[in-house]
Amino acid sequence: MDRKKFIKSAILTGVAGVIAPQVLNANKDESHKSTYDKLMQQVGFNHLPNKNIETMNTVIHKAATRGHANHGWLNSHHTFSFANYHNPERMNFGVLRVLNDDTVAAGMGFGTHPHDNMEIVSIPLTGDLEHKDSMGNITVIKEGDVQAMSAGTGVTHSEYNKNKDKEVKFLQIWIFPKEKNVTPKYDQISIKDLEKENEFYQVVSPNKDDQGVWINQDAWFHIGKFSTETATAYQIKKEGNGVYAFILEGEAEINNEKLSRRDGMGIWNTTSIEIKANKDAQILLMEVPMMK
Repeated sequence: MDRKKFIKSAILTGVAGVIAPQVLNANKDESHKSTYDKLMQQVGFNHLPNKNIETMNTVIHKAATRGHANHGWLNSHHTFSFANYHNPERMNFGVLRVLNDDTVAAGMGFGTHPHDNMEIVSIPLTGDLEHKDSMGNITVIKEGDVQAMSAGTGVTHSEYNKNKDKEVKFLQIWIFPKEKNVTPKYDQISIKDLEKENEFYQVVSPNKDDQGVWINQDAWFHIGKFSTETATAYQIKKEGNGVYAFILEGEAEINNEKLSRRDGMGIWNTTSIEIKANKDAQILLMEVPMMK
């Protein structure tokens, strides 16, 4: 499938609901409205990262260059084009379509809205996020948890800040699925017991019997906290995959590129990457297929 057909197919089937989450209390008609026309205005056809800013097999997205939207109740930074932020050179990294850094005000949240054919991973950074969905799940995820939802044939859900007195901050990550129209599923785990000092530990996997939550895509996520001057390496798990690294806190070098808090860097056409913490750092690695 060529790039144009892939993006069009994914938008038709996989990104419903991108507008609805902007509304706190979306009504039934609005939350089910087709978003194809709106999204096609935002989507370009460069499936791989911007070639104008790549160095060999890398692309760097500095934190200050991200899209930004402050709705009062929601303050969101977008690594890739999302909603009203559109940059045709920053549409996706392989099948990684959305990486939003969200802060939700006390007691506020995303009203009920639909998704289908999308893998959605949420990683709380601080606070408590309440999740309700049409599969009957009512849960709260907090710092130290990871949540994954395979939207498959279709699901509706809402997400609210559980607390009335403090913000909740979390990463919202969307990935195009490996197979479409699967039965929707939900998974949530605590990763506190998985943490290892100065090592990456796996939090997302394509295998249900493996460590972490499992999703419908050949993707692996790892998180690590590293003290200053610690060096390590990450080995690509599947040939053809790339890795998008996101610096959650601190400063680090990845393949000798210096990165700071909330900077992102994509690497592909390699079998491993080298990481060094220049200051105490927390890093998220997202290994994903570069093609559907």
